Amino acid sequence: MLARVYSCAVIGLDGVVVEVEVDYTSGFPGMTIVGLPDAAIQESRERVQAAVRNAGVSFPRKRLVVNLAPASVRKEGPAYDLPIAVGVLIYTGMLPPEVAEGIMVVGELSLDGTVRHARGVLPMAATARQAGFKRIVVPEADAAEAALIPDLEVIPVSSLAVLYNHLAGRKLVPAYTRLEVADAPLFPPTDFGEVKGQEHVKRALEVAAAGGHNVLMIGPPGAGKTLLARALPGILPKMSIDEALDVTRIYSVADQLPPETPLLRNRPFRAPHHTISHAGLVGGGNWPHPGEISLAHHGVLFLDELPEFGMRVLEVLRQPLEDKVVTISRAQGSLTFPASFQLVGAMNPCPCGYYGDPVKPCTCSNMIVTKYQKRISGPLLDRIDIHVEVPRVEYEKLSEKRLGESSASVRERVEVARDRQRVRFDNGIGTHVMCNADMRPADVRKFCVLDETGQALMKTAMNQLQLSARAYHRVLKLARTIADLAGSESIQTPHLAEALQYRPRLMAI
Repeated sequence: MLARVYSCAVIGLDGVVVEVEVDYTSGFPGMTIVGLPDAAIQESRERVQAAVRNAGVSFPRKRLVVNLAPASVRKEGPAYDLPIAVGVLIYTGMLPPEVAEGIMVVGELSLDGTVRHARGVLPMAATARQAGFKRIVVPEADAAEAALIPDLEVIPVSSLAVLYNHLAGRKLVPAYTRLEVADAPLFPPTDFGEVKGQEHVKRALEVAAAGGHNVLMIGPPGAGKTLLARALPGILPKMSIDEALDVTRIYSVADQLPPETPLLRNRPFRAPHHTISHAGLVGGGNWPHPGEISLAHHGVLFLDELPEFGMRVLEVLRQPLEDKVVTISRAQGSLTFPASFQLVGAMNPCPCGYYGDPVKPCTCSNMIVTKYQKRISGPLLDRIDIHVEVPRVEYEKLSEKRLGESSASVRERVEVARDRQRVRFDNGIGTHVMCNADMRPADVRKFCVLDETGQALMKTAMNQLQLSARAYHRVLKLARTIADLAGSESIQTPHLAEALQYRPRLMAI
């Protein structure tokens, strides 16, 4: 008798319903799995046989064939163990066929029948609801994650025996009830009040947070660049529930979601080492998985020692910075991952780190300094709105006991500025613009109008700073953000002047 159980495959960040069909064929006792499975699924044969026996059920002495349909979709991971085992129990007559109707089953099995954690449960649960399933069976460790999807009954199981008794009606497993858990930040930020001095850098980061702009900090070693970057997420607006679900889905697929944190409410902060590979940054692999830029979605991607990153690694950032998505192409097709992040770079002005320092002399020649700075291409620098110098901090500021302004008070001003942008764009554009940094040329022309004095200042700056068309628009976006922080409906000359001072002066050697 053909048994049919439903499970789910995760392709990119989306799920696809998979029918797990179990039947017999001629041949020696055993199991054959077809339907484009990977090595982990092929190994399910031994895990399922041992788990079924340890659940107190005799495994049929026949040649079973398991088909994972649709066969055109590639399947990966051990999450098909549990639905295959349920299919075997239905085939042997231990369970009636109707128990699998309207239910999706996901989970990895141990040899003793214990159900282990499965990767990507959140998109699987979302797919189950969209496909009309009423219930989903998941590992006990993943129940809180699956319960984030409303109008879906979640059945948490700890072992195959528990699920067998539940489906047979002998001992029902109660549906999971979502509990409110303490909001433990996965990415605890540094408080702005702990950063001594560097008031002008804090102001630049406040502007960046208010408009979603990218930042590059240049300064000697030990000036506080990393500390300042780690403080940026603390002044960003809190994520909406939709943003939190987007981020959680990415971390679920990447298998980086802590079991005690089913929903990520704090903005991500990712700081990969400069030895990271191309695939590690943008995502990839034979089965493409999200990279660091997708893990930083709705958060901050911090690249310390920016010139030390490989040239090819840095250049792949150009397209995601513009389009807010990254597309990975393989022979089987293309996958698109979201990548709406704020880039924060930090670098020394030269290899020794002390070019232009008033205290410690630089030991690098002008040629070495120029070569070092040119490791970052002009097109990438052009996509960074704010370039700010981070000088060494004086002893008097480091030793004073008074704390600076806290992140909470700075965030209040940032959220007010974001609210102004939200109202402006809801009335005038639609949903494709979330903050000033997302504005397109037509939006800039509509919302970044300059008066005669501002136009004269911008014309002079275009000639002296040799601004490109992209840089011209980015200056206007930045000025619009500064005006929003000041509560001004129009861009005034001081707002434009502050925006212009954030243009790069790095290459003037």
